[in-house]
Amino acid sequence: MKKSVLKLLTGGMVVFTLLTGCTQEQPPMDPPAEVTEETVEEPTAEPTEAPAEETEEPAEEAAPKTTKDRSGNDIVLPTEINTIISMSPSTTRALIDMGYADKIVASDTNSQYSYGLELADEVLYMDMMSPDQEKIVELNPDIVFTSGMSSKDGEDAYSNVRAAGLCVADIPSSASIKDVEEDLLFIGKCIGDEAAAQALVDEMEETIAEIKEIAATIPEEEKKTVLFELFTPSADYPTIYTAGPGTYINEMLELVGAVNIAANEDAQWPALTEEAAVGADPQVILSADMYTPDAINAILSMKGWENVTAIKNGDVYMLDADEVNQPCHRIINALVDMAVFIYPEYFEYDEGAEELKPAA
Repeated sequence: MKKSVLKLLTGGMVVFTLLTGCTQEQPPMDPPAEVTEETVEEPTAEPTEAPAEETEEPAEEAAPKTTKDRSGNDIVLPTEINTIISMSPSTTRALIDMGYADKIVASDTNSQYSYGLELADEVLYMDMMSPDQEKIVELNPDIVFTSGMSSKDGEDAYSNVRAAGLCVADIPSSASIKDVEEDLLFIGKCIGDEAAAQALVDEMEETIAEIKEIAATIPEEEKKTVLFELFTPSADYPTIYTAGPGTYINEMLELVGAVNIAANEDAQWPALTEEAAVGADPQVILSADMYTPDAINAILSMKGWENVTAIKNGDVYMLDADEVNQPCHRIINALVDMAVFIYPEYFEYDEGAEELKPAA
């Protein structure tokens, strides 16, 4: 049940130029008079000076554009983009869907192993937490997109890259859908293709509007409680990591008309005990667990959870972990899945028409 709202865009608009030969009709010339020695006369007009030789003016180079990256750092954008390094999966996805996959010369290992992030075989991959700065400088890209996750404990993981004069544009992990949209527009500005970025944002907004319209028809007494889990508890690791207030995932749950059981926790990404999760009695459980084999059956068979409403009714669903965990335009696909999983009586997705609509 995937809403394919994300059409692969080309990096720019292809312009067809029709070349036609331009001929200008010349006025008719009188046939020349017969010339003899007697008829040749000395010219009476003063000779005109030869026209000055025209010299072609050199094209002016575009002035560098100074702006701020998403972390508030002053950066100077390149005047031309031929090579890009993208050090986070969310940025890599955005660049691919804008049509710039062929410009990427290096990326992070998370992008390497994320489903759907097909890049050229020669692309170099490195750890986003400890990037090979010397190699980045050697590649000499026009721009390096980084993630706030790369700099921890106040240390800049790209200090040497900045010192080498390369443009380093940092994009911290977004906390809201609006942040995600601003990230996309920023990427578009950096690569000089704001139209491609705006197209992705427009499709996001279109889907959000459709979901809001349907969610508004859900009566308050029918609102369902939901547990979103990033990690399934086990005997060795009994903690449940989830999304709390101030996260785009909590915002997504609210958009579809659901109630996040962790919405009132103190942390953005709280760790719940099994006792707290069972006590909340969620009516639906959504998992984005990338680590537990067969996570859905693992959840359904957890001891002590037998009386949880979601377990009794079998309302336990797996979300695409890459789409929901990576803050880029693809979260809209996860948003559609959330709506259909939680409220199949209100939301329906037509695969053939690629259209979200009210359930019949």
